[in-house]
Amino acid sequence: MATTTTATAMRSIGLNLARMNPPSQAIMRRSFVTSSRSFVTRARPSINKHDSLQKSFRRAYADAKPALGPAKRAKRFRYFTYLWRLTYLSAIGGAAYLAYGVWDLRHPDDQFEPDPNKKNLVILGTGWGAVSLLKKLDTENYNVIVISPRNYFLFTPLLPSCTTGTVEHRSIMEPIRSITRHKQAAVKFYEAEATKIDPERKTVLIDDNSDVKGASNKTEVSYDMLVVSVGAENATFGIPGVKEHSCFLKEIGDAQQIRKKIMDCVETATFKDQSPEEVERLLHMVVVGGGPTGVEFAGELQDFFDQDIKKWVPEISDKFKVTLIEALPNVLPMFSKQLIDYTESTFKEEKITIKTKTAVKKVTDKTVEAEATGPDGKKTTEVMPYGLLVWATGNAVRPVVKDLMSQIPAQKDSRRGLAVNEYLVVQGTKDIWATGDCAVAGYAPTAQVASQEGAFLARLFNTMAKSEAIENQIHELSSSLNLKPGDSASVSKEIEAHEKQLRRIKDIKPFHYTHQGSLAYIGSERAVADVSWLNGNFATGGGLTYLFWRSAYLSMCFSTRNRVLVVLDWLKSKAFGRDVSRE
Repeated sequence: MATTTTATAMRSIGLNLARMNPPSQAIMRRSFVTSSRSFVTRARPSINKHDSLQKSFRRAYADAKPALGPAKRAKRFRYFTYLWRLTYLSAIGGAAYLAYGVWDLRHPDDQFEPDPNKKNLVILGTGWGAVSLLKKLDTENYNVIVISPRNYFLFTPLLPSCTTGTVEHRSIMEPIRSITRHKQAAVKFYEAEATKIDPERKTVLIDDNSDVKGASNKTEVSYDMLVVSVGAENATFGIPGVKEHSCFLKEIGDAQQIRKKIMDCVETATFKDQSPEEVERLLHMVVVGGGPTGVEFAGELQDFFDQDIKKWVPEISDKFKVTLIEALPNVLPMFSKQLIDYTESTFKEEKITIKTKTAVKKVTDKTVEAEATGPDGKKTTEVMPYGLLVWATGNAVRPVVKDLMSQIPAQKDSRRGLAVNEYLVVQGTKDIWATGDCAVAGYAPTAQVASQEGAFLARLFNTMAKSEAIENQIHELSSSLNLKPGDSASVSKEIEAHEKQLRRIKDIKPFHYTHQGSLAYIGSERAVADVSWLNGNFATGGGLTYLFWRSAYLSMCFSTRNRVLVVLDWLKSKAFGRDVSRE
């Protein structure tokens, strides 16, 4: 059919050509042949054009593929690749470090007994000063004896968190025997209270005040060198009723008592037929003391109520109230003015009442009587009913320190503790040193000061031991010089070298405290920090500062065990909330 049509078309074209002139016919014939060939070539298969398009597309795809290949993408995202590698390598390294820390904690090396002919170094206490000394002391040089009524070190900055269950109390306790067991030379520990120090006979009278007593519960321990680091007790300033009716916040037992009393107040407030006035009294928590301890406890207490108690006991949600009383013009006096203002504004948002320039005059079992000084200087008396009263202000000298001061004539004018010189030697003595809250060294009684004092004494005692050893070597060499046959010149050079070494070692600078900054938690996951930075201070507050506060306290924890337990407590309280059980 197609062939017939084509032939008919050809005949038609031929007739048309016949009518033309001969030259035109020839031209047209040639043109026709050319065009017909061209026509046949173009029209023959339309599939060829499709194939050529496919090939062109394939070539274009093949040319474009390398631009989007793995090598190009890897080059483009090389930064993220390196970051990911660094992340998982850091995670592996951190896990390995943690595992080694746990293994090392559980597998202490064997210890050897020190030479009994060496000096007895007695350390009273297991607080910041004593433990910092013990941690850096080379126990091979002395017969070290630690005496304390508590057999653990307490990380006091997190103690306010224990009162509400944010952190469990055992998470911030480090057994003292774990510390002494990891020393190279054995250290003796006696769980007892030092009741009297005799500087003339160089003895310490100790008393076992535990609930379980043996046949021997009182004895004496002799010393050649004594470090008094017993801390201080709570000061009541002679105010009636404080000791009988308030809770203190200095030891683990205090935190446990506060925790029980908070829940006692809550449960008693919900008791059947309780009057509205009594409910308001029971749920009014009063904190005396505007320092870091009082401020942090007030913040923790408000968080506990807002985040947990309100959920489980909603009927008292509008009755809870926290009041902070401070005798000075403002809270956190060691912080900068802007951080004090930030803290006060944060407390106002949290509905925590701050009463500054207010001094407590009397405490009963249900009320606090305080005297407030107004802006005009006028004084007014206010009686505040309360359910819980926490006393977080002031230090007083312990009886054993008071007794020692009475035996040293040079200490007769000292009132706040044992006055020490620039090397922390107790004034009026030669072989007694003091650190921490029981020492008067011209610095604030803080954990940071006590820790640095303990580290200084460790360096001092290590240096003294090295000096004594070198002096003995010099004495032996000098006493035999020119008396026995040998090279006297080489012995003289050896003596000279020892003397140079001795001069270098004995060049010990006096104690100098370096303030590293102050931190305080103020509630609602916010904190304030006044940190030393280069030649000045860096003051900041808020949510990011709260993360810094946590990381700083975590790094300051004594051991890997403490850090792991504290982190787990934080995660547990965040996921499940704080425990509202009474016990």
